[in-house]
Amino acid sequence: MHPPAIGTLDWQPAADHPELLGAPVAEAVSQSDIECFVAAINPELADTAAFCEAYAVPLEVSANCVVVAGRRGEVTTMAACLVSATDRADINKVVRKQLDVRKISFADAGVAVSRSRMEYGGITPIGLPADWPVLVDERVAAQPWVVVGSGIRGSKILCPGATIAQLPGAQVLALALPGQAGS
Repeated sequence: MHPPAIGTLDWQPAADHPELLGAPVAEAVSQSDIECFVAAINPELADTAAFCEAYAVPLEVSANCVVVAGRRGEVTTMAACLVSATDRADINKVVRKQLDVRKISFADAGVAVSRSRMEYGGITPIGLPADWPVLVDERVAAQPWVVVGSGIRGSKILCPGATIAQLPGAQVLALALPGQAGS
């Protein structure tokens, strides 16, 4: 498989460049048949809007991965939600119902980083803890190619939406609030 020409980045096979991946992402890529590509970026441009502008990557091709924490009683459930950069995840209705929790919020950044073992701003659905559901918006799953984080702020991953939909723990659903840009 060859990467498409998306943006101005030099996409290389991720399996050949573990130095450009967070440790859990590199482990997941090496222990599976995930075909994806990676490109180095300026870590100061890792946030979606800055990244897309600097590297000419369309927002529609980029996806944001947000980590949520839901509670029911004394049990906390961590999950990752992946939506297009043009949309917002419906955390309060869709995600709360899917996780069967009473209260839900974006996870504390420190908790998200320590539990995922990835850098804030680079958390990706690839290589997350096995007990985390990965909720993928159906429009992301349908994209031929999607740009996501790599576990670090210094690179991005490019892979087919169908690959993301098949990650361990992945559940594809109508997750986005249409017409509300940002995550």
